[in-house]
Amino acid sequence: QVQLQESGGGSVQAGESLRLSCATSRYASGRETLAWFRQAPGEEREGVASIYSSGRSPVYHDSVKGRFTISQDSAKNTLYLQMNSLKPEDTAMYFCAAARSLVMDGSRFAGKLYTYWGQGTQVTVSS
Repeated sequence: QVQLQESGGGSVQAGESLRLSCATSRYASGRETLAWFRQAPGEEREGVASIYSSGRSPVYHDSVKGRFTISQDSAKNTLYLQMNSLKPEDTAMYFCAAARSLVMDGSRFAGKLYTYWGQGTQVTVSS
C-alpha cells in the first residue's frame, strides 16, 4: 500500500508561483508512473503533469506547458509540481497519484489507471 500526502497549496495572485509536494510512503522501483491531477468545482478531473518514477518522460497538459514543471526526488520519496505564472483558471484542488506500472504517453491522464491517490491540496489564484 502506498500512501500519498500533498502539501504546498495556497492562495496567490495571478502571475505568482507555488510548488506542490507529494510525499509518498514507499517509493519507486523506477517502474511506476506518478502524476498530478486537478479538479475545479463543477468540472471534470483533468491530468496536469506526469512523470515516471525514474524521473524520465515528463508529460504535460497543453494548458500548463511552459509554466509547470514536474519532478521527483527518489532520495526524499517526494514528487513535486513547480507552478509558475499562475492563472485564475489554474484554481482547483490538486491531487497526486501513482500507478503501479509505466503508463504509455497517450494514457498518462487516464485517472482510472492510477491506483493510489492523495487527499488533495487547494490552489486558488486570484486576478
